[in-house]
Amino acid sequence: MTFTDPIGDMFSRIRNGQLRSLSSIIIPSSNFRKNILEILKNEGYIRDFFIEKSENNKISLKISLKYFDGQPVIKEIKRISKPGRRVYSRAASIPKVMNGLGLSILSTPKGVMSDAEARKNNIGGEIICRVF
Repeated sequence: MTFTDPIGDMFSRIRNGQLRSLSSIIIPSSNFRKNILEILKNEGYIRDFFIEKSENNKISLKISLKYFDGQPVIKEIKRISKPGRRVYSRAASIPKVMNGLGLSILSTPKGVMSDAEARKNNIGGEIICRVF
């Protein structure tokens, strides 16, 4: 099965899993998705993720969602740069999410990184999503 927007699909699965209060969800695996999930894990938005091999040697990612007092930790996860409209930003003009309380994830020439890390390294790139 091919996706038009696999990253948007991952975010939709995370949102839907949290609406149903699921403890974990399973998504198809890719290196780009692993990098995004690593940032979400390091910033404390998800508990963890694991690589699973299912039948027919298909590799998938199992994401353990995180809740605080019964409410999902991720209030909003939104795709910014889409396949039909790419959004790029310089290092000096990377937008802050909720006055610095949230997080933007960027795809830069040095790899996928958070907005704070991109500002620190003075690297711009494609704004993948924002999380709050």
